[in-house]
Formats: sequence, C-alpha cells, structure tokens
Amino acid sequence: MHQPRILVAGIGNIFLGDDAFGVEVAQRLAQRPLPEGMRVVDFGIRGLDLAYALLDGYEAVILVDAVPRGEPPGTLYVLELARDELPVPAGAMIETHNMDPVKVLRLAEAMGGKMERLLLVGCEPTPVDVYEDMQSGLSDPVEATVEEAIRLIESLVARLLRGETIEAK
Repeated sequence: MHQPRILVAGIGNIFLGDDAFGVEVAQRLAQRPLPEGMRVVDFGIRGLDLAYALLDGYEAVILVDAVPRGEPPGTLYVLELARDELPVPAGAMIETHNMDPVKVLRLAEAMGGKMERLLLVGCEPTPVDVYEDMQSGLSDPVEATVEEAIRLIESLVARLLRGETIEAK
C-alpha cells in the first residue's frame, strides 16, 4: 500500500503581527514527532521555495496562514481549495519578498506540480487598524489558538494518512 505524502506549509510575514500565524504554527509543529509521510516547513514569505516544494509529488498540501474572513480574531477555518476555481493572478507570478498563495499555486501548476488535496488551515487575524503595520508577535487571540491549530492539523494529517474523507468548507 502506498503511503501518502503530506506537506504542511506555514506561510506569512513575521514582521506583520498576526500574518505570522502560519509561520508560528509550522515552527512549533516541526518540533513534535511527525508521522511517516508528513513534512512541515516554515516557508514564511518564500513563495518560490514553496512553488518548488509543490513539485515534489505530495498527495495533500495543507497551507497554514492568517485568513481574514470577518469572524472574531482567533477563529480557525479549514477550507478546501479547488485549484480550478483559483483566480488567475495579474502581474508577476512570484514576488521575491511577498507570498501570494494563489500566485504560488498557479506557478507550481504551470511547472507541472500536482496534488490531490489542497487544504487551508486559516486563522482570523486581528484587524490591521487595531495595531501598527510593523509588529512582531501575534495578538493575544491569535496566539491563544496556535496550539489548537496544531492539534487540528495533526488530526487532519492522521485522517488523510488513513484515507478518510475530510469535510472542509
């Protein structure tokens, strides 16, 4: 039986407060024992590195990022991303100091990258106007959900490795 390969990719900018959510989750998760077939990487704002990693033949990819959707800060989401429904980005495919996940996914796809499942574990950030643009560290509500997000990701990975169906929005 083929062992599925799963990539957990933490993305975000550590200098922009809650945007560092995915980075923080990936760093903490990487310190835990990982099941065979699971790889955790803190990609930060390195979109090109993520695009190349997506060429490595993962059956599932879980992106971890701050995702503003209008809910209270710290709210966690699990979303299934349909690659055929992603918008076609305008402008350059990759910016060297910014991470646009849609552009990264489109670039990886253009280079032949394929994955069966693409999930996003997102956390509602504190609205930007609540703090200054440049801020290191997560806000209290987002920091409070990091361990919960790790447990959620561990559960998703276990289910993916067992071949179970995952209900995502």
